[in-house]
Amino acid sequence: MSLLFAAPTPDAIDLYVVEVDAFDALPEVAKTWAASQDFKGTLGQVLTVPAADGSIACAVVGYGTKAQRARGRFFVGAAARKLPVRIFKIVTDLPKSELEEAALGWLLESYRFDRYVKPAGAAATLVAPDGIDAKRIEVIAAGEALTRDLINTPASDMGPFELEEAFRALAHEHGAEVNVTLGDDLLPANFPMIHTVGRASTREPRLLDMRWGANGPLLTLVGKGVCFDTGGLNIKPSSSMGLMKKDMGGAATVLGLAHMIMGLGLQIRLRVLVPAVENSINGNAFRPQDILRSRKGLTVEINNTDAEGRLVLADALTLADEDQPALVISMATLTGAARVAVGPDLSPFFTDSDEAAGELALAAARVADPVWRLPFHEPYEAMIEPGIADLDNAPSGGFAGAITAALFLRRFVESPYMHFDVYGWNPSAAPARPKGGVGMGARALLDALPKLLKL
Repeated sequence: MSLLFAAPTPDAIDLYVVEVDAFDALPEVAKTWAASQDFKGTLGQVLTVPAADGSIACAVVGYGTKAQRARGRFFVGAAARKLPVRIFKIVTDLPKSELEEAALGWLLESYRFDRYVKPAGAAATLVAPDGIDAKRIEVIAAGEALTRDLINTPASDMGPFELEEAFRALAHEHGAEVNVTLGDDLLPANFPMIHTVGRASTREPRLLDMRWGANGPLLTLVGKGVCFDTGGLNIKPSSSMGLMKKDMGGAATVLGLAHMIMGLGLQIRLRVLVPAVENSINGNAFRPQDILRSRKGLTVEINNTDAEGRLVLADALTLADEDQPALVISMATLTGAARVAVGPDLSPFFTDSDEAAGELALAAARVADPVWRLPFHEPYEAMIEPGIADLDNAPSGGFAGAITAALFLRRFVESPYMHFDVYGWNPSAAPARPKGGVGMGARALLDALPKLLKL
């Protein structure tokens, strides 16, 4: 698969983007052919117009109505697999934001996870439209593809070791430095909860640490890297365990975002932290009612071993905070409560900064990467205070699970902080987003970073 734009060529076929029954800009031959084929310009409808010699004179993609487009995204990009495998160029004058969405969607439509099957047929290619930053869009598409590949790979081939390999490969590509704390070395290095969660697996837990850049504000990304989650001794039912290869979706998303940041050469200092573990079951697995001491010194009562992600993140967030970064961002497939609240398509996020939340919401709308703010609701702090320890990793009652998890994490960060509770999975195919692993929130963050970091 190619996630690059085609080189400009005189052989590129003109591609028109038209709303319902708005055909004034089409050549006469296309209008005539559209009428004969009952082409109305409905959303996602595709038409190829033949030339006299049997070749393709031009092509048309239906853009529907504004109301229809509000119900999704990347509809023009979906044409990449509906059109013949040729080179196309968009000749319709679209607003810049819509042109960028169409171009990115076209590249992302070319993505397929083919590690274990014969590669799918090639998609049509697109010449980068005039007026867009083609390199930026190609880098973003590559970052998204990295996230998807990591999530889609099953745990048999994506354990903590393999996640470390992907982490090192990304660092090598961009000239970043890597440090890894492995296995029992986590204890003298004071990462006790990362060690505790991962110690029952035959695959050693580790903390992955990457640094890049020499100038600018320090941004630290922390991604949950639970490569498979059985639930531990509070074992998940099979219906809940089936998708747990994606429980490292937070790590996959921050690595995709890190690729975008480094590939675009943003003037910042970047640190990426990934606690990479497998939550498994053995005689040395941690137990309900255990009380753990964290890197920060706070004690945590374990009331559900299936609420392990916040434990490994807590130690990593404490380390992140020790550098006093300008901003800490955590991303994690953390709670089912977030999915109940906003479904699989929205990425809920938490921040104490109204200004940051506003900038992120504007960026999300610009780049078609939807997010939704949830609150760090202070009155719920009491729900994560069990009395016998400083914190409870799984408050009883079932209320506000995403919020209480976010409040738990906030206890370990003093620096400006944002937390994303992502799903990392597209449950059914959509334009430019095949069923499977998917990035959430990374493109919105990338667009907002100049404002968030005051670059």
